[in-house]
Amino acid sequence: MSSTGDPLEPMQGDQVRRSRLMHRLRNYFLTGFVIAAPLFLTIYITWTFVQWVDFLVEPLIPSAYRFDRYLPIAIPGFGLIVALVFITLLGFLTANLVGRRLLGFGESFVHRMPVVRNLYRGLKQIFETVVSRRANAFQRVALIEYPRKGLWSIVFIASETRGEVDHRLSEPDDEAVGVFLPTTPNPTSGFLLFVKRRDLVMLDMTVEDAAKMVISAGLVTPDFDGDREAGDPLAPPSPRPRPVKTFTPPSAA
Repeated sequence: MSSTGDPLEPMQGDQVRRSRLMHRLRNYFLTGFVIAAPLFLTIYITWTFVQWVDFLVEPLIPSAYRFDRYLPIAIPGFGLIVALVFITLLGFLTANLVGRRLLGFGESFVHRMPVVRNLYRGLKQIFETVVSRRANAFQRVALIEYPRKGLWSIVFIASETRGEVDHRLSEPDDEAVGVFLPTTPNPTSGFLLFVKRRDLVMLDMTVEDAAKMVISAGLVTPDFDGDREAGDPLAPPSPRPRPVKTFTPPSAA
């Protein structure tokens, strides 16, 4: 028998080292990807939005008032700044008496146009509702059984029902609630549902955490200390204590 050992051992050792090296490189790549991808997408979306606003606003600004033309380099965001200042001044002028009269005169002119008035009224109602109720919009997250019994979906509590919907659905002891059911991976699209409050399972997670969970298709789950509370059907069972074995001496014959 040779004393040099198995000739395959060095080859196996090299394979193990290569496997460990590839495993570390993969972990390094995934870690860098997790850090770089959100940063890159945030910069890209912000830059695209600024360029889009500049493209819409800058042609409306007279050349004499565009100081960026006198600079050796282009300054992105000039159109966005002008748009923000214009919207703020418009709100300031509308808040006083003269501005309200001018706004009323302009709206009366728009209301005489058959097709445009319906579009204007609908858009104005939507924006007024969103802005006036922004403090109470999407403050809570809940679960409902959707699309069938036994399947649960995350919803955002929108508001209590009003008008005819409330009259048709609400009961004296159980009111109807309007909820928004987002879709994955784009939570900006979804469905408006009217459900009874008793059919909602309220959650403690924030709207931001729920949105992250929807966008990631459940891969990102917020921490919850009550995952192993008693009675939770989804919590893993607690380990049972092992029985203590006692030694019983043999009885004397």
